Amino acid sequence: MTVLPAEALVAPEDVPAPAGLVNLPVRLRLFVGREDALGWLDTAAQEPGVVVVQAVHGLGGIGKSTLVARWAATHRDQHRSIWWITADSPAALDAGLVALTVALQPALAALPSPSLREWAVRWLACHDGWLLILDNVTDPAHIADLVGRLPHGRILVTSRRATGWPDIVTPLHLDVLEPGQAVALLTGIVSQGGGVIDPAGAAALCAELGHLPLAVEQAGAYLAQTRTSVGDYLRLLAQHPADMYRDGEEGRAAERTIARVWQVTLDALADDPLPGRLLRALAWYAPEAIPRSLWHHLGDGAGEPAVTRAVGRLAAYNMLSIDPATRAVTVHRLVQAVARTPDPDDPHRQPDDITTARATATTALTTARPDDWRDPTTWPTWRTLVPHIDALVSQTRAHATDSDRVTQAYLLNATSLFLLDQGNPLHAIAYLKQALTDCRRVLGNDHPDTLTSVNNLAGAYESAGDLGQAIPLFEQALTDCRRVLGNDHPDTLASVNNLAYVYRSAGDLGQAIPLFEQALTDCRRVLGNDHPQTLASVNNLAYVYRSAGDLGQAIPLFEQALTD
Repeated sequence: MTVLPAEALVAPEDVPAPAGLVNLPVRLRLFVGREDALGWLDTAAQEPGVVVVQAVHGLGGIGKSTLVARWAATHRDQHRSIWWITADSPAALDAGLVALTVALQPALAALPSPSLREWAVRWLACHDGWLLILDNVTDPAHIADLVGRLPHGRILVTSRRATGWPDIVTPLHLDVLEPGQAVALLTGIVSQGGGVIDPAGAAALCAELGHLPLAVEQAGAYLAQTRTSVGDYLRLLAQHPADMYRDGEEGRAAERTIARVWQVTLDALADDPLPGRLLRALAWYAPEAIPRSLWHHLGDGAGEPAVTRAVGRLAAYNMLSIDPATRAVTVHRLVQAVARTPDPDDPHRQPDDITTARATATTALTTARPDDWRDPTTWPTWRTLVPHIDALVSQTRAHATDSDRVTQAYLLNATSLFLLDQGNPLHAIAYLKQALTDCRRVLGNDHPDTLTSVNNLAGAYESAGDLGQAIPLFEQALTDCRRVLGNDHPDTLASVNNLAYVYRSAGDLGQAIPLFEQALTDCRRVLGNDHPQTLASVNNLAYVYRSAGDLGQAIPLFEQALTD
């Protein structure tokens, strides 16, 4: 049995806080912005007999702990004691309370930990004027008992969790820095290290990092220590992302780099592999407004309820946000960049898992796109998907497998038809050039999908008024269709008509008229007089005769077209 000295046997209510009882961690000397958040912390009214609990939550690396440490340091005179506890687990919370007891009453150190924890809770319950900071709480339930036993005082909580807080807790979501604030932070860190950075370069780097404080801090420390230029840093970030997301300055704690911070978050969700799979797939889309019609296809057979639950869990840890009205998802661009970067040392970013996620993202977009681009009711859906198709294509170029390229070519061809119908031929041309390149590379020049891509690209150039590009492609399309498919194939018949039409548009009626005549003859022979393509060919030939001033040929054909 432990025998304590008499001076240790003092009730908690009889032990005052010693002067200067503060254990705030050392934080960056440089602090920028956050005026609104600091003001929010100022506004809490502390009434007698009431415990004030405020929780600052947000994405890992957003600066929650830095904010709270800054506020506490500037309000030291308003509190009799300030005690910081890293509360990322029940054991860590208990250890912090035990340390508080020992700081208040060192003679009790020989007691068992449960007794020391209980003594600290009783001390907090019977005193006021203290500030207790519970940093990095992973589950609100871990602090519920402690908060429930404290009738007064002030508690500040930081957490990645956005949900699950009891009614007594007032939450604040912390977002990224404003662009100017991020630049000021980066410039200040580089300057403290004796370096110099130009404002334009700083702005470009901060934008690439999504104005995330931890990423800006990590980059600034790296620039200051290595004297690397912004241009070289961006190049290294593009060429060696796994290393750059993982590495910080010399002597920096490994867990304080963005890759490690988010690895810890995903560790907390590792009881179910679906959240991690979803995040890796979402990483290939545009960061904002990922519609529910798209993300619920990412479950890879898991089912809609399971996918919805997994998205909700990611939102609960601020790895993404969900628009309450539209259910669209937003993921910070840097979270996406890390999530799609393979790293053999990270269990959540194994190379094979990244490859699978890329294929899943491509398949989901293909599945989510509407079938009929001509139906106006599908246009809102198309418009929400196009930014994500853009992002997928741009982010997969360097990594896409042959299977990815074929699937994307199919997607790009379909999307280009919508873009052409919406009067956006330049966007469609960019898509179709990529689709044709991929089809030729993977499928070969004679594959039907390649032939279709040649014809579609020619049509897009024609829509853009670039007949100099369109005519050679239409000529190539007809030559290839005759060689591969034969003269009587429907695609060959369509190619004859397409080439005739573009010659007419170019004013070359000498080339156009024989092709329109041939198109009509072939359609009557292959499809019959009553086929819609035959009827269109009659009208087309009549129109080109009229353009040539040959009304004797044109009028009977127009009469026949109307009769038919």
